[in-house]
Amino acid sequence: MADGQIQIDGDPIFKGIDPIRYEGPSSDNPLAYRYYDKDRVVMGKRMEDHLRMAVCYWHTFCWDGYDIFGGGTFGRPWQNASNDRAAADRKMQAAFEFFTKLGLPFYCFHDVDVTEASPTPADLSNNFARAAERLAAYQEATGIKLLWGTANLFSNPRFAAGGLTNPNPEIAACAVRQIRECLEATHQLGGANYVLWGGREGYDTLLNTDLSRELDNFGRFLSMVVEHKHKIGFKGKILIEPKPHEPMYHQYDFDTATVYGFLKRYGLDKEVHVNIEPNHATLAGHSFAHELATAVALGIMGSIDINSGNFQNGWDTDQFNVDLKDITTALIELLPSGGLDTGGFNFDAKVRRQSNSLEDLFYAHVGGVDTLARALLAAADVLEKGELAALKAKRYAGWTDSEIGKLMLSEGATLESIADAAAARNVDASHVSGRQEYLENLVNRSIV
Repeated sequence: MADGQIQIDGDPIFKGIDPIRYEGPSSDNPLAYRYYDKDRVVMGKRMEDHLRMAVCYWHTFCWDGYDIFGGGTFGRPWQNASNDRAAADRKMQAAFEFFTKLGLPFYCFHDVDVTEASPTPADLSNNFARAAERLAAYQEATGIKLLWGTANLFSNPRFAAGGLTNPNPEIAACAVRQIRECLEATHQLGGANYVLWGGREGYDTLLNTDLSRELDNFGRFLSMVVEHKHKIGFKGKILIEPKPHEPMYHQYDFDTATVYGFLKRYGLDKEVHVNIEPNHATLAGHSFAHELATAVALGIMGSIDINSGNFQNGWDTDQFNVDLKDITTALIELLPSGGLDTGGFNFDAKVRRQSNSLEDLFYAHVGGVDTLARALLAAADVLEKGELAALKAKRYAGWTDSEIGKLMLSEGATLESIADAAAARNVDASHVSGRQEYLENLVNRSIV
């Protein structure tokens, strides 16, 4: 097939749009990459291998532009009101044509994203099995790979009170069925990870909620997911995506630290990692960099759904993240740990409702891709200069170099022995500047 022209199901959908290529910073072509040069080596690794970028199926191809105040505005050529099989097939064609023209290596999906409307669990099972076969054929034809798959346990009305944490065991059983089928399909498709987003694993009011039972059920069924992963030989990571609220009043996977405590309680901290989203971080009152730093420190870093929210709103707006400093400071926390292995940067972001042309889908992703690439270059520049690491090392050197620091960390040290040592040595230390403004200037100098 010609480059970018997928012919599995029919004529191209994105006519008149050429494959997106790297043209360099001096290019004024809005449909070209100015910074994303996939083969450029940064800190010993190709840019493509650092970023492992993916396009999400749901926002890009399933959403029709509706919101709670009005109907869809997009009128995509692959969408129709009935969401029948023909529309699902046309949507899959559009998706892989789009993936290929962007030149990004991965995509992600929910089970219901890739099927026609499926009223019953049996319908979804049959339709998803067919869709998975078609996805495999598209992957083979295009070379596009699956970053992760996930089961949608939040859209169907049966999941109003949750999936795995639902008070009705029959509904929880439906959720388990979906997870097993989607995990197995993800494995068969060569997926690098499997995600569980607990959008309705939480509560709207404690008045009707048995919190202890729901948490125990969540832990029990998550353990079963891990067990089944090993049974079928899936080598990818199981990921939980933290979010504090929306659609539920409170969600059990509030933030990375909360997820870690949950995993420790149920003995899953060595088996399950996190899929971090910047918009969810800000909803939890954190920065993107904080969530990455926490995941790295706790050893549960997995993957990233890259997007941003609007700080004027208190909900999940899922905008394309073009905040260069936000991503740069996050990558400064991620890269020293080795970066992402099975994970990647999935564009869990959507164009604005007024951006209804097909070209807008490309403009949005090109901007997101180039922002990630620029942030990678900026973060690498900061880290390779070494000044940040040197200052941190100096700031904490007393814990390994000073007599009192060694004593405090020594085996057998107690509250009493440390207090006695401080008194005997007449310890009376003074604060040393943390040089925050200096370091912020240092980062800014690398952002070009």
